[in-house]
Amino acid sequence: MTYRMTVSPDFTPEHISGWYIFNTWFQKTLGTGIHLELYDDFDSQRKAIEQDEIDLIYANPYDASMLIREKGFRALARPAGKSDEAIVAVSADAPVQAVEDLQPGMRLVSTADPDINMIGMILLEPADLDAASMQANMKQVDSYPLVAQKLLRGEADVGFFLKDAYRDLAQLTRRNLRTLVESQIDVIHHALLVGPALASRQDEIHDALIAMGEDARSRGVLEAMGFEAWVSISEEDVEFMIDLMDTLC
Repeated sequence: MTYRMTVSPDFTPEHISGWYIFNTWFQKTLGTGIHLELYDDFDSQRKAIEQDEIDLIYANPYDASMLIREKGFRALARPAGKSDEAIVAVSADAPVQAVEDLQPGMRLVSTADPDINMIGMILLEPADLDAASMQANMKQVDSYPLVAQKLLRGEADVGFFLKDAYRDLAQLTRRNLRTLVESQIDVIHHALLVGPALASRQDEIHDALIAMGEDARSRGVLEAMGFEAWVSISEEDVEFMIDLMDTLC
């Protein structure tokens, strides 16, 4: 049997090859077929999830909540030293110097990344701005490089970024952007989830992930993904994260 794995669409393009390398390593380690399916957007991926076409997923916190509560997935591990933090940024030459300087009618650009958009809106609260008052001026694009592009072309006034994605932008692009504020929540993060079809192999998969980095080959796989290591995630940590997401929403 061949299982199907996917990755939250908010990963950075430079790590696409890393996920294919990981999938090859994963298949050899488990001795089973795994097909890696990468989706261009969140809507396409969620349709596949709804149709029970996904068995493993590196999920963002928002989708992890749905997968665990509604689809019977279990979170096994998360990347060490990484949390989902949002950055609110403008072009380097923008007159805005702080979030409080933002005014109603500003043009906001973001991706469809739900947890980053949620955190980003929280970061805008000091300017008395919310989703309802800004809806007419909000634009969504497919990737974080496109968010940067809209800001640099003057087609948007402010943008939301996943912090890791912002750091992975080209140096010249970052030089022409300016951070207004970034979150420091520290307990919201992506995680690798396993679905019901692989329930009997959860412990084996967990142990294989945690052992990555013990040899040169698997260290190279982690490096290609932009990870240092995988660490265990407890059921209590997952429930806390889901409850926090529900509260923030």
